[in-house]
Amino acid sequence: MDDKSLFLLAEDALQNAYAPYSDFLVGAALLTKSGEVYTGVNVENSSFGATICAERTAFVKAISEGHRDFETIAIASSGGKAWPCGICRQFMYEFGDELTVVTGPDKDHLEKHDIKELLLEGFRL
Repeated sequence: MDDKSLFLLAEDALQNAYAPYSDFLVGAALLTKSGEVYTGVNVENSSFGATICAERTAFVKAISEGHRDFETIAIASSGGKAWPCGICRQFMYEFGDELTVVTGPDKDHLEKHDIKELLLEGFRL
């Protein structure tokens, strides 16, 4: 699956985001190395600390179905390009340092970086 198609799936997921506090909707689409795609959205909570990001939602869905090898994650938002937060970067790095992260303001203006570029000196046990 190409980056644009994956981004469009992330963009489609936006409609399911729950963001009553920030009004910043985020959707993610995660491509496994076996070719399956899992989507996720941000789900906010009034305690804020219990909020979960779209990237981690997609990862948790894939992991709970037995996947551990990932190729690319695309992230779309209601506010332009959205790079993953620090917690998400470390969470994703846990499952490999070869993940490609794609985002942009729209499908025609995508940027991508390897997770190693976004999380310098990431760590795994």
